[in-house]
Amino acid sequence: MPNQVIYLMYSTVVKLIVLLTALPLHECAHAWVADKLGDHTARYQGRLTLNPLRHLDPMGAILMLVAGFGWAKPVPINARNFRNPKQGMALSAAAGPLSNLLLAYVCAILYKVTAYAGLGLGDSWMLSSLSDVFYLMMSLNVGLAVFNLLPIPPLDGSRLFTVFLPPRQYFQLMRYERYIQIALFAAIFLGLLNRPLAIIESWVYQGFDFLTGFVDIIARALLL
Repeated sequence: MPNQVIYLMYSTVVKLIVLLTALPLHECAHAWVADKLGDHTARYQGRLTLNPLRHLDPMGAILMLVAGFGWAKPVPINARNFRNPKQGMALSAAAGPLSNLLLAYVCAILYKVTAYAGLGLGDSWMLSSLSDVFYLMMSLNVGLAVFNLLPIPPLDGSRLFTVFLPPRQYFQLMRYERYIQIALFAAIFLGLLNRPLAIIESWVYQGFDFLTGFVDIIARALLL
């Protein structure tokens, strides 16, 4: 079977796994932090769960499988329920991308563990395939986190960015949110964000490589 076909099969399976894990985790993280900070809106609407069916958006799910990026239904958050509305919105917004980075870090560890284990067992096909799956899962989760941290409405990064804006400038920006969204989707499909996103993702990979260095040290000691 050609390598391209095998890679397509791997990537499709991994995108499906990410669709059923990373996106629900992302939205549940929003809901959990908001709930802890005093806004129980998501809990009352049944969104404080990891059940994918409660979070998935049809169009976002299709794009995840086809293009490798997508979105879920936004978790409802009422900032008026927070003691500090701006801070509450920022923390709940940051929770989603951070959950993806945490999952990506776990996948980075498992990628190295399975890759080294495969070498120790004579390049096991099963472990090699599993390491490829973990690498793709890490990549997709990093991509989701980095993309969502862009300071552009309606992405999570815009909630972090607007914390530093005075109320007047914030409401002026929100007046153009729909047009900004259209511009964002145009930039995505034209590939204008590919280069800057790739640069930021490479920084994250370097950080993960450093933070998973203990796996390299242990594996080299065992394989010698």
